[in-house]
Amino acid sequence: MATPVTSTILNIEPIDLEYAGLKKDSLKGEVAVVTGGASNVGLGYARAIAWAGAKVVVADFNAEAGAETERVINAEIGPDTALFVKTDVTKEEDIKNLAAKAFAKFGKVDLLINNAMNMRLNGPILSSPISDLDQSYAISGRGVAMAIKEFVPAMVERGHGVVTYSATQFHYAPPMVGGTIYCAGKAAATSVVMSLANEVKDKGVYVFCLTPAGVGRFDFSKMPPPPPPEPGQEPPKDMPKFDMSMFGMPGFHGMIPPEAGGAAMVYSLLHAQELHGSGIIISDAFTAMNFPYPNQATAPKPAPGMEMHRLSDMELTMAFCTMGSGFAK
Repeated sequence: MATPVTSTILNIEPIDLEYAGLKKDSLKGEVAVVTGGASNVGLGYARAIAWAGAKVVVADFNAEAGAETERVINAEIGPDTALFVKTDVTKEEDIKNLAAKAFAKFGKVDLLINNAMNMRLNGPILSSPISDLDQSYAISGRGVAMAIKEFVPAMVERGHGVVTYSATQFHYAPPMVGGTIYCAGKAAATSVVMSLANEVKDKGVYVFCLTPAGVGRFDFSKMPPPPPPEPGQEPPKDMPKFDMSMFGMPGFHGMIPPEAGGAAMVYSLLHAQELHGSGIIISDAFTAMNFPYPNQATAPKPAPGMEMHRLSDMELTMAFCTMGSGFAK
């Protein structure tokens, strides 16, 4: 057995997805672009997609982490598997440079994984500068739209491709992690991606969202403290105390490793036609793939009313319109 690749820069664990029921060459011949691919869940996506046989273009703002991601993947899988391109997804010239280098290196792009976001843009609307909202939208909504415009036309022309987005909750609700500014940008991008699904229907390009809730390997001691609540906005006294067991897969008390998040992404890419025009939470992907993580036999079942189902196109279209519970009884 080969010696696992290690890194002093990236926080990684060995990756081998056969235990998740995935085949080594299941994405052979495909070329993927992963934005925000040099850290956390994006890094998990990039490594897993490469493990499954695809070539991977890693786009990230962090040059040091990006170069190390390229080195790690090429050491794990083989030379010329990965290419890093330093990219600020808010800049059109950077997106065009990303596309030019991806096409020059690999000749095509089949899989566009939109994942980039700045989690520090996570404050409440009342106390955040409007520039934070602008930046959140620039990364998510605008950045995703620019990437789509660069990569999807060629997919449509060839009648082959997949576009996905790492979505999140629609709006801030205690005790969820995503704050108002963060959720607003992500909601815009989710809308863009779901609209694209209808624009490319029956063209051989499949579009869906995957919400990687609870995925991460963070050092929370290095994260900035959350802003204090606004006057009159204090959380209810009976609100449950925050802990990471609230997130991720039922029965798993802690965060889901990015490598496991990558397994869910590979499975979802392989089933993109079934997912077209919809979105799933990562725990649903684990259930669908019968992924024995942490332990399907002992994981509790969803509470009544919390079971997931696929929304119809009309339900999905109107979801933002019916954002509240309506008139009080």
